[in-house]
Amino acid sequence: MPISNQPHLPIKNKILASLSQTEYQRLIPHLEHVELTFNQVLYHTGEPITHVYFPHQAIASLVCNQADGSTVEAGMVSNDGIVGLPVVWGGHSTNTSAFVQVPDSGMRMKAEILIAEFHRGGELQSLLLRYTQALFTQVTQTAACNRLHTIEERLARWLLLVSDRMQSDKFPLTQEFISQMLGCRRSGVTVAAGTLSKAGMISYKRGNITILNRSDLEDTSCECYSIIKNEYARLLHIQS
Repeated sequence: MPISNQPHLPIKNKILASLSQTEYQRLIPHLEHVELTFNQVLYHTGEPITHVYFPHQAIASLVCNQADGSTVEAGMVSNDGIVGLPVVWGGHSTNTSAFVQVPDSGMRMKAEILIAEFHRGGELQSLLLRYTQALFTQVTQTAACNRLHTIEERLARWLLLVSDRMQSDKFPLTQEFISQMLGCRRSGVTVAAGTLSKAGMISYKRGNITILNRSDLEDTSCECYSIIKNEYARLLHIQS
């Protein structure tokens, strides 16, 4: 339903929350509150992006799909961003697909509305351009991480990023799903998760992961986690 019918609905997405009241009020009639369900596809590879999404506590994965059916996550978007950003770059489709890995809710807007608002210039345009740089940092750092670092380091980095976006140390994730996101075999995730568990950093039971010792997990993670986190804070003034 349009947010204008819910005047007391809090602004949970940090991109929307960063806008001035004047800018935000202009967007309100075009924002629709929607539930984002597990595995829901928000846009498909190569197909026109018709809507953009401002997630609340939901997390969407931006995934590269290969011809052999394998997948790897290039980036993730939650309340720190927007899903469907390529529409403001002038492209109406992209080589990735986006789907919901952690369900919750968010705000949806027609792509043509966002494009028109972007071309007005000013505050929203500046914010989305800075978000583009932050997301680009995440994507490029993820590519480097997947090539250069161990599975344990990559798993620690990924769990920390998910935790930051959910603002929780406990979340439901299966090892099969994590292996798809990290682009590695499930057996590798099993071994890595076992290593982190034995060290007392996490617990993994029945598809639920709990971070037990965040400080040690951050020490185990490669530098990619802090680079991504610091760039989001620097560019968007977003703190986890």
